[in-house]
Amino acid sequence: MTAIIIYFIIICISILSLTYIEIYIINLKNKKQVHIFFFYAIFFLIIYNIGMAILISSQIFFNYKNIFIEYIIFFGITNCSVFFLLFSLVYVKQKLNLNKYLILFIIPGFTNIILWTNSYHKFFYKEYGLNTKYSFGPYFYIHICVTWIYILAAIGYLLYFSSKNSGFFVKQTKLIILGSIIPLPFNISWIIGNMLDIDYLKFYSPYDISPITLTITIIFFALAIFKFDFLNIVPIALQRIVDIISDGFLVVDEEYSIIDYNKTFLNTFSNLFSFKRKDNVISILKDDKIIDSTLFLNYVNKAVNTRESVLLEKHIKKDNFDKCFTVEITPIFSEDKKKFRFHIHKFVSHNVKSSLIGIIILFKDITDHKKHIEAIKEQQAILLEQERLASLGQLIGGIAHNLKTPIMSIAGGIEALRDLAFEYRDSIGDMSVTDQDHKEIAKEMMSWLDRIKPYCSYMSDVISAVKGQAVQMNASITSKFTVDELIKRVELLMKHELKKFHCVLDIVSQIDMTTEIKGEVNNLVQVFDNIIINAMQSYEGQNGSIELKIVRSGDNVEFSFKDYGKGIPKEVTDKLFREMVTTKGKNGTGLGLYMSYSTIKGRFGGNMSFTSKEGCGTTIFISIPCIVYSSREAE
Repeated sequence: MTAIIIYFIIICISILSLTYIEIYIINLKNKKQVHIFFFYAIFFLIIYNIGMAILISSQIFFNYKNIFIEYIIFFGITNCSVFFLLFSLVYVKQKLNLNKYLILFIIPGFTNIILWTNSYHKFFYKEYGLNTKYSFGPYFYIHICVTWIYILAAIGYLLYFSSKNSGFFVKQTKLIILGSIIPLPFNISWIIGNMLDIDYLKFYSPYDISPITLTITIIFFALAIFKFDFLNIVPIALQRIVDIISDGFLVVDEEYSIIDYNKTFLNTFSNLFSFKRKDNVISILKDDKIIDSTLFLNYVNKAVNTRESVLLEKHIKKDNFDKCFTVEITPIFSEDKKKFRFHIHKFVSHNVKSSLIGIIILFKDITDHKKHIEAIKEQQAILLEQERLASLGQLIGGIAHNLKTPIMSIAGGIEALRDLAFEYRDSIGDMSVTDQDHKEIAKEMMSWLDRIKPYCSYMSDVISAVKGQAVQMNASITSKFTVDELIKRVELLMKHELKKFHCVLDIVSQIDMTTEIKGEVNNLVQVFDNIIINAMQSYEGQNGSIELKIVRSGDNVEFSFKDYGKGIPKEVTDKLFREMVTTKGKNGTGLGLYMSYSTIKGRFGGNMSFTSKEGCGTTIFISIPCIVYSSREAE
């Protein structure tokens, strides 16, 4: 009798524990399928325990036994096994289409129908009563087999995926599996004991031992719920998600032993070196000479000491392996907690500092990114070279036009001097040629020399400007120039182009022209030339004017180029400066303004913008920091 009472008390404890868990689940917010299936598994387990409690209490206190109590018991256990299996499936898969699994309820439902109609066919119980020994029918054993198939399938499913994903989430999964496995030998022993009528296998209990063994299951499940909070995440499903991310990660503990890694890390490095959980990562690095272990330890110690992620870039090349990675080292610490201790009749609180749990080492493959960067640099170099060649062609054309007139003039002067020289030679010894004639010949020769001199000076200035303009854009020259020097070079180089396009450059300066700008003047001259040429071409052969206004705004010099040409179409303005676009069709490359914008931003630290309206014209704004003001401004 004492054993029966203890058995009854344990069942009551089981019911209370299960009820507490149900209340906990009910109070959870944002419930998922895993919560719902777990809730129903516990709900039907409570029905099973209540049935057992009623059965025992009715016999102890009322000396009464009715098969209707068995209806309650088997209704609970059959449905509990189904929902336990569904719980294991959703625990792994994270979400189920319940319609596909309704077939699982067929046999448990049929079991209850067989039990309810047992008095007609005796398939479940051959004999049943208060003073009658249990005598099972053939379907009872079918019920036992199906119930435990469901339970074992659920446990096996968890075991299978746990073995494949035994990383961060192994504690939760182990508790669930242990809680499910431990009752098995006790239940199997009790079933065999009843089938073969062996008392010691029945643990001296005439009642089903499952409620007692399931109490153990409840304890393990409760630990998983409250200590590791497994119902708020789906451990195995989350591990599967981690496995499919593109970045590989490795997790080590404070002793640098490997705790966990994902599938990407395994696929990336498995052919490079061998590793498994619990291996020391420092030893692996030393043996395989993948990364300098001393350098690696320095980065890890820095991350741990600063409690922040440390990033480094590493090129790993060994045998046929050649990849570049960014390696991010992140320490994981436990949260700071406040504990209480009893001291001199009162509670005293003290803070417990967080401790290092582990270190996550994330490997991001940037090999393709590096290749793309190199390809972009190569393409940029080609574009720059094309732009330089285009500029060189433009300069050569300008030189040819600018020098053609003075060269022809000089050639004409030389020819005139040649004729005068012949005339002077023939006059030697001629008595009819007077001193006055000699003076006139000399005067005419001097006149031609005076005409040739400014042409030579002009050619010298053009050559000097072109020589500076031909300096490569990427030359590392640090210099400075005045606004006056800049404008004179632009005027000189654009003189012929302006005549060619029948345009006038109107310069209005509201700044002291001795104001200095840091940088290479020829780079800025090229930008200005490009803008002026675009402005001239916007008139499409018609006469036009271009207004260049120069003002001071704070520490910047601002240049504005305004034309009244055809303007820029809307579809082009959205891309201007960001892409190589042109309004000139096959006659344009779109490189000019694109490279000009890059030059202003990159080489002068300035800014470039524009306003435009189709049919009304365009204004280009350039703002560049100035470094030296005139003495008059400084005062």
